[in-house]
Amino acid sequence: MLQVGARIRCIAFLLASGAILVGCQSSGLDNLAAYGDSAKTLEDDSAVAFYKDDELITTGKLQFQEKNYGKSYAIYKRAVNVFPEDPAAWLGFAASADMVGRFDTSDRAYRQLSRMIGNTPVYYNNIGYSHLLRGDLPKARGYFVKAYELDPANEVTARNLELMKNSVNFAQRT
Repeated sequence: MLQVGARIRCIAFLLASGAILVGCQSSGLDNLAAYGDSAKTLEDDSAVAFYKDDELITTGKLQFQEKNYGKSYAIYKRAVNVFPEDPAAWLGFAASADMVGRFDTSDRAYRQLSRMIGNTPVYYNNIGYSHLLRGDLPKARGYFVKAYELDPANEVTARNLELMKNSVNFAQRT
């Protein structure tokens, strides 16, 4: 209750002093993406929105790590519009789309990624995990094996192959 009261006092102070609301940061303002007189939000589609360095990607990554996949999807969708040549934006967008079951969207993102970072372990791991989520185990295994061949010491690849093995064993038990 004290936190709500402090937030109300902060808002009242800012409104009374004529200051912009971005000075008081709280979880209720998570979608604020730009600052100044023409503050834009992550939902804003204008091409003139200003973003500090990698703000969208950092925010999207945080939301993804906290398992807020819908929020990360929306943030990364904005990130690929603002930074269409950034592989990190596309990777986050594809992974978020996978987690919310938007495989049509993730397929589009993986096509874009194939042109950017196509022959890398991170690409093969991510697209493999996408196919694992869809239940397409043979295709998922093929991608994980490609990732392993490129980097046999990669721990993510090893965990994904183990997950793949467990998925196959589970299917055989039923």
